[in-house]
This record gives sequence, structure tokens and C-alpha cells, in this order.
Amino acid sequence: MWLALAFLSAALLGIYDVSKKAAVKDNAVIPVLLLNVFFESIIFLPFLIDSAGGFGWFAGTPFDTTPCPPGTEQLPLYKAHLLLVGKSVIVLSSWILGYFGLKHLPITIVGPINALRPVLVLIGAIFIFGERLNLMQWLGVALGFTSLFLLSLSSKKEKIDFRRNKWIWCTFGSVIIATGSALYDRFLMNHLSPLFVQGWYVMYQLMMMTVVLMVVWYPTRKTTTPFHWSWAIPLVAVFIASADVAYLTALRSEGSMISVISLIRRGSVIVSFIFGALLFKEKNLRAKALDLALILLGMVIIWLGSR
Repeated sequence: MWLALAFLSAALLGIYDVSKKAAVKDNAVIPVLLLNVFFESIIFLPFLIDSAGGFGWFAGTPFDTTPCPPGTEQLPLYKAHLLLVGKSVIVLSSWILGYFGLKHLPITIVGPINALRPVLVLIGAIFIFGERLNLMQWLGVALGFTSLFLLSLSSKKEKIDFRRNKWIWCTFGSVIIATGSALYDRFLMNHLSPLFVQGWYVMYQLMMMTVVLMVVWYPTRKTTTPFHWSWAIPLVAVFIASADVAYLTALRSEGSMISVISLIRRGSVIVSFIFGALLFKEKNLRAKALDLALILLGMVIIWLGSR
């Protein structure tokens, strides 16, 4: 079950990346991000009202926002919320850097850089959580890493200097912070329910992004890229909310492995590649097609090794 959820999350994440690229294209990043978080908070608001009010509308369903589900260590409510404030800071930092990088770079370059995430997560999962992979899983992981490395090499034909381009460094910074977020998610899922985590950390993000907008963007709004409405903005919220719920539920499942889930989620680069070709008319696609086929093969091998 957790593998199916991981693949579903990957597909949704790919559509999220495409929607995000459309939303930030020639647009002001900070208000776009604030609206994304706002629309996402609306999605989760009914579940949080149910939980906070003790109404029990969603009790016993996948949308139950009980903080600590049965079978987990019961944390004090204040401690649970402090943990989610920490997650909000981590994710928001990664998103801000990632949004700016995506605005200024082709999505077929950002995708391969983001695909470095499973390498770092795997290292963290082995040393922090003691995870172990079987031979077939290692084969799939190795094939996935190889394909992602080749995809990164193909991107050099875009003639973007990886060492001097600040948007490349923003994207790398986003990946490193997101790696820490993935490992932190594994810790959170040992104590808290997926919907409780997702709902409340989005609310904390909304508060933080409002402050960022008022302090950073609003005073300089007339001298920077102007904001304009795009229907891609609410789509970003819908797809990231759905992808994250599937991802956190997969992490919560018995026998799940953060290293495998993280690699599968990076299969989202396939979706972004296809839409990058069809919608954004990006270049150098033929050289990247074989690399994407290797990614798919790696995903299949991982799935076979995890059955």
C-alpha cells in the first residue's frame, strides 16, 4: 500500500511542479507562494475545525486529524505544535528558494537537480534510521541515481553555468533543506497523524508567509516583478496538498522506507519533463529521453524488490 501511495504522490508532485512553473512565470514569487499556502489552508480548514472543536465528523476516516493516533507515543499538544512550527520553517525556507530557482530556470533543469534529493535522503536514512535495502532495491536505487546523474549532464547543454548562476544555487539550497524536511517527516510520522501534520503546518506557514510578504515584498513591490493573477495558483495548492497527504500516509504505513519513498517521489521529473516539452517548449529533450526511461526502469525494479 505504501508503494502505491508513493507512486501516486510522485504523479501529483509532477503536476504540482508544472503548475508551480506556470504560476511563477513572469510573476512575483512571494505573493504567489502566499496565495498557494492560503488556498492549501482552505483545503485543510474543515478537518482542523473538526479536530479543534471535538465534533468527530471525520473520526475513523483517513481525514481524521487526531494528533497522536493509537499505537504511537502520546505527545503533549503544545509539543506537537512546536514540532510543526519547526517543520513550517524548514519547508517554507525550501519553498522560497525553490520557487525563485524555478522561476528563472527551465523546469527540465530544475527537475534533475531536485532529483538529487533521494541520494541525500538515502544517506540520512541509513545513518539516522538504520534502514537497509535488499539487493533488488539497491539495483533500482543505483539505476535511478545513474539516470539522474546522466540527466544532469544532459542539462549542461542548456549553457547555464552551474557554478556562477545564483538561481542554480537557490535550487541546490532548496534541495538540501528539503532533504532535512524529508528526514524530519519520518520522525514526525512516528508520533503524529498525517492530516494533523499537514493541516496545522500549513496554517503556520500562512502566518509566516503573511509576515514575509509584508516585510520583504510589499515595501519594494513597485520596483520588482509585478504580481498578476494566474489560475495555476490554486492548482498548485490542490496538487501539493494531495501529493503531501499521499506521501505522509505512505510514511505512516507499516514497513515503509523513507529512502525508497523519496526516490519514487523523484519520479515526478518524468511528469515535469513531458509537460516541459508540451507546454513550455523547452530544448534538448531528445538527449534527456533515455535518462527518463532509465528512471522508469529503476522505479519498476524498486517496486519489484519491495513486494
